[in-house]
Amino acid sequence: MDHTHHVRLATTELTPAILEGATVYGADDHKVGKVDHVHGLGAQSTAVIDVGGFLGIGAKPVAVPLSDLEFMRDEDGDVHAVTGWTKDQLKEMPEHHH
Repeated sequence: MDHTHHVRLATTELTPAILEGATVYGADDHKVGKVDHVHGLGAQSTAVIDVGGFLGIGAKPVAVPLSDLEFMRDEDGDVHAVTGWTKDQLKEMPEHHH
């Protein structure tokens, strides 16, 4: 997917209501997971991404700084994120416990 023309979210839009459920694309532009939930507000917050699994079953939640994700809207207005992490790198991170 070409993300160059997608509209980046403003800092004020980086809220759980907007970000939760967003698909995350990795360094190789493959889908790596979905944002399950967000801790904190603004640039210092953390996104918990469910990595791997199928239909949410067997997914591993990992926490990454929100600053590692670039959130944007596609042509349909759907929010998604791009990160420099690959799926394998995310899977190697420690599991996030609620």
